[in-house]
Amino acid sequence: MGRLFGTDGVRGVANADLTAEMALGLSVAAAHVLAEAGTFAGHRPTAVVGRDPRASGEFLEAAVVAGLASAGVDVLRVGVLPTPAVAHLTGVLGADLGVMLSASHNAMPDNGIKFFARGGHKLADELEDRIEAVYEEHRTGAPWDRPTGGGVGRVRDHGEGFDTYVAHLVGVLPNRLDGLKIVLDEAHGAASQVSPEAFRRAGAEVVTIGAEPDGLNINDGCGSTHLAQLKAAVVEHGAALGIAHDGDADRCLAVDHTGDEVDGDQILAVLALAMRERDALRSDTVVATVMSNLGFKLAMEREGIRLVQTAVGDRYVLEEMKVNGFALGGEQSGHVIVLDHATTGDGTLTGLLLAARVAQTGRPLRELASVMQRLPQVLINVPDVDKSRVETSAELATAVGEAESELGETGRVLLRPSGTEPLVRVMVEAADIDQARSVAGRLADAVKSALG
Repeated sequence: MGRLFGTDGVRGVANADLTAEMALGLSVAAAHVLAEAGTFAGHRPTAVVGRDPRASGEFLEAAVVAGLASAGVDVLRVGVLPTPAVAHLTGVLGADLGVMLSASHNAMPDNGIKFFARGGHKLADELEDRIEAVYEEHRTGAPWDRPTGGGVGRVRDHGEGFDTYVAHLVGVLPNRLDGLKIVLDEAHGAASQVSPEAFRRAGAEVVTIGAEPDGLNINDGCGSTHLAQLKAAVVEHGAALGIAHDGDADRCLAVDHTGDEVDGDQILAVLALAMRERDALRSDTVVATVMSNLGFKLAMEREGIRLVQTAVGDRYVLEEMKVNGFALGGEQSGHVIVLDHATTGDGTLTGLLLAARVAQTGRPLRELASVMQRLPQVLINVPDVDKSRVETSAELATAVGEAESELGETGRVLLRPSGTEPLVRVMVEAADIDQARSVAGRLADAVKSALG
């Protein structure tokens, strides 16, 4: 069996790859592993469970809750809330673990399970590996140790989670958003109620699109992976900016008043300068991944801000931040972590802080984002290949070497297997867009040839 856990939990087509039986079994395994690791320390454990609006989340939530309760864990069911809300509530409620059911930006048929440790932090790799091993051991026949009578977990709804989370978001803002008209695209996802409420409480005039989830329309032509509607709405309404989330609202992309996209790198650059100005950017350092645009690195060097780069995945950004005490990090895709106020990427918080910078400076987002100039970057996803051989294929290594020689110091090449999908991502940056496209196309063909 291949590793179930990817870079962001367990994910797959709901009721095919990710079944109710698997969700129940993984939840029981998580409870047993965390108990063995001493997480529960002899007390009766509690878990926070939330989900995004996908139809499949309804039966998967029931399976997770049943699994946890059958393992003796009391469950606080918080309903449809963003991933960062579940992480935050896990921390503030003193829960021993949190569980979020979501496939983030993936299409509606997919779903996923993410586990959070006490404090709202993602589980370490070794704990995920142990959960997977225990799950597999019991899936193939070993019986569970099951409590009975008063030892089984109790389940109750925790409706106060919505207000707790919104109050937290508004409470950490450095200034209000009065006078700003903002369009929010909620991707028909988990933040469809939370995000508009937070922006309104912060003083903004809010226009919403993609905020009517029906269980089937999540990420469907809207949200952070489909910005066309948001761009048009910002221009139509004469808004100062637009904010787009993905299905579980752990990421944020933006649109300026002209309808141009502001990506995660630009958002990081704007927030880095704002945080340094108020002495909140510890060590004058920002953490990003190797996928960040070269223009971001050059901008940070020019501004005297140190850039530390990690492997792709917000968990690796977060790990670097925690180990070294850095306050800001994120990804080009819009996962931004402000560690003083969140334990994971938080799209609503990111959007609020970005809007707060616009309100505080009185400068348009377009002007603020111009602190960095994006170099042309081409990204091609190559599906249906053996992504496990990216690092070992001699044929592919030769193709990469030839591409790097052609680009020289004016560009770069990055190939990486997706952590959540069966594909390889080919990224090429160059000073000239035509050269970037040409090199990326040749590399994509090489990936198909070498790994297909």
